[in-house]
Amino acid sequence: MKFIKDTFTKIGQSNVAISDVTCAELLYGARNKIELELIKRDINKLFILPISSAISSHAINLIEQYTLSHNLNLPDSLIASTAIIHNIKLYTLNLKDFRFLEEIALFKV
Repeated sequence: MKFIKDTFTKIGQSNVAISDVTCAELLYGARNKIELELIKRDINKLFILPISSAISSHAINLIEQYTLSHNLNLPDSLIASTAIIHNIKLYTLNLKDFRFLEEIALFKV
């Protein structure tokens, strides 16, 4: 966790945005009500990028192209599409889920 915190400090909170999907994944991962409230508090400090029709259409294209060959799932296709459409780098600890996508820029730590 310290690594993640240090990385976000390096990036700067004002430079961090998350997709609606990432927001939902974080909330879904809460193990109890206290953790849920802490996650909500942290999410409220970030800019949340909604799923637009352009993001949705791009995600469908990615699924058509990569689901069978790379097992790309719906949440990851929406997260990737959000970064691509907004032309921002994606910070992830799950590089294997995204590195095959040529049009995405991954944040290097």
